[in-house]
Amino acid sequence: MSARPLDVLEETLDETVTVRLKGGETYRGILAGYDQHMNVVIEPIPEAQQPSDEPDGPDSVEDTTIIRGDNVVSITP
Repeated sequence: MSARPLDVLEETLDETVTVRLKGGETYRGILAGYDQHMNVVIEPIPEAQQPSDEPDGPDSVEDTTIIRGDNVVSITP
């Protein structure tokens, strides 16, 4: 049985996630918070943990970023 979406977000707090938006943009960062509307707060990944640059990969956030839930298509741990 699959978990509820908010349960998955709770388990993913303080871990790296990739967030894909309606416009096709993707962002990678540390999930710092969320709410019942799936608004999410993403923090930058420390440089020591940054993956190598991928030409077509998601952009890493540079500052604390709040993404409105109605723009989110998917959040991948």
